[in-house]
Amino acid sequence: MAVTTPAGAGDPGLFTPGSVTWQLHGDPMMWVAGVRALYLQALHPRAVRGVTQNSDFRRDAWGRLRRTADFVGTTTYGTTEAAERAGARVRGIHARLTATDPDTGERYGLDEPALLLWVHCAEIDSYLHVLRRSGFPLTDAQADRYVAEHRAGARLVGLDPGTVPASRAELAAYFEKVRPELAAGPEAREVDDFLRRPPAHPLLIPAREVLWRWVARLAYASLPAYAHELYGRPAPAPAAVTRQLRATGTVLRAIPDRVRWQLPPKHILRAMARLGPDARPAPEKIRP
Repeated sequence: MAVTTPAGAGDPGLFTPGSVTWQLHGDPMMWVAGVRALYLQALHPRAVRGVTQNSDFRRDAWGRLRRTADFVGTTTYGTTEAAERAGARVRGIHARLTATDPDTGERYGLDEPALLLWVHCAEIDSYLHVLRRSGFPLTDAQADRYVAEHRAGARLVGLDPGTVPASRAELAAYFEKVRPELAAGPEAREVDDFLRRPPAHPLLIPAREVLWRWVARLAYASLPAYAHELYGRPAPAPAAVTRQLRATGTVLRAIPDRVRWQLPPKHILRAMARLGPDARPAPEKIRP
């Protein structure tokens, strides 16, 4: 199927092909990283209530995952206009939604900066952690650049970029500060249960058992030690997890890029059609 060139041809978009983000987000281990982000995000009681109280995520979980992946793909590889539209859509949704604290009765908006910041940091930490640990070549300086680049993405969802971590050290300090607020409450347990055994069509159950369970188990295993402690399951040996992540990364990266990128909605192929073949993401293109 041909990939058409969209309006705004020649527009490099929010991040541009010269960014670390452009190269990193083309890696297949992003799927494992995305599931790790869900596990981590669920540990913030106020944030996870926003999901469970405003959607039946069990019935539309796949749709939710696809929409998140589409947002990341659009903001990374789409035109500037497409990225801004995607951000406006997310801000509009958050502005309309509220959640209620069952213990205090407090009703709060999902566009609270503290909640948006938690979701953002859990995603960026997960993307960076899983890809580096699975063998994606990235120096510490390049990793810091990646974190800093995502202040632009944070702005799209309604955050003041000046309040968002711009380095690995600032990201680590943020997690240290927020840890007392984290807990594996009923909503986190619900998310955990779903991720371990998501619903599937009977014909797809074998694939779920083989593929999804491996992805979910690996994503969970890569969580920080405090997350394992909160969920109440033993933390696997870090060295074994690293070996599994590297083995999985090796297998997935052996699949030709052009095959992987044919999966809808083909953000990378559209970007290459817009900007030319030199826009192809690849680790070796990251400048020192």
